[in-house]
Amino acid sequence: MAGINAATSVDNWKFQDSYIERLMDNAAYTAAHPETTLVLAGPSRFSQIKDPSTDLMPLGITTSFAYQIQKPTQMNMAIGSGRSFPTSGKSQIGVSLQRMMLNGRNLPRALYTHAVRNGLAYQNFDGPPVAKDREEQFFMDLDSELYYIPVGLCILFRSKAHDMIGGVYFELFMFNSLQVQVAVGQNNIFESGSGVADRALAVYPNALAGEEKSGRPTSAEIFEKMGAVITSTDVAAR
Repeated sequence: MAGINAATSVDNWKFQDSYIERLMDNAAYTAAHPETTLVLAGPSRFSQIKDPSTDLMPLGITTSFAYQIQKPTQMNMAIGSGRSFPTSGKSQIGVSLQRMMLNGRNLPRALYTHAVRNGLAYQNFDGPPVAKDREEQFFMDLDSELYYIPVGLCILFRSKAHDMIGGVYFELFMFNSLQVQVAVGQNNIFESGSGVADRALAVYPNALAGEEKSGRPTSAEIFEKMGAVITSTDVAAR
C-alpha cells in the first residue's frame, strides 16, 4: 500500500492518498501554538534594535493579539475600453491586544517600556501619563504627549518542536484606544488596546533571540526517532 504523500501539482493530486502542499502527519508539533508565541514591545523602528535583551520586552499576561493589514485597491476603467485594471495605495495596519491587569506595568506602561528605559522625562509633559506619587507602573491619559511618540510591537512564532517559524515587527505603532470593563462575577480584569502602524516587517526570530538553548532535541531528531520521513517537498514547503 502506498504511503501518504503531499500533492504539489495537479499531476500528483489524489485526494484519498495525499495532503495538499505538505505532509501533515506531524502537524501537532510542527504547527504554531499560542504557548509558543511571544509578543514584545520595542523601539519604533526595527533597525534601532541594538541589543534585544534590553531593547525588547516580552509583554507578559497577554491573552490575545490580532493584526490586520489592508491595502486599498480599486478597479478602474477608461472610456473606449471594456477592460478594467487595478491600482493600489499604501497598506493600512491595525493591531489589537488584550492583557490581564495585575499589580505591575499596565498595558500602556508596558508598551512604552523602551522609552522609559531610555530616560524619557515623561513626568515633565504638560499632560503626564502617571500619578505624581507613583510614577513607574500605571500609565493613563491618552491625551498625554507620551502617546504622540510611536513604539514598536513584535510577535514571534515557534512550533511545538521548537523550530523557528517567523515573526512580524510593527514599526511606528501608535496606541490610540484603551478599554477596560469590570463586571460582577469576573475572574479577572483585562485591558484591551489597539493602534495603527506604518509597516509590518517580516523578521526571523533568530535575529532577535538567537537559537533556543533548551537542551531539548531538535525537530529533525524527533522525526528521526519516530521514524518519520521528511521529503524534499515537505522541507521546501516549510
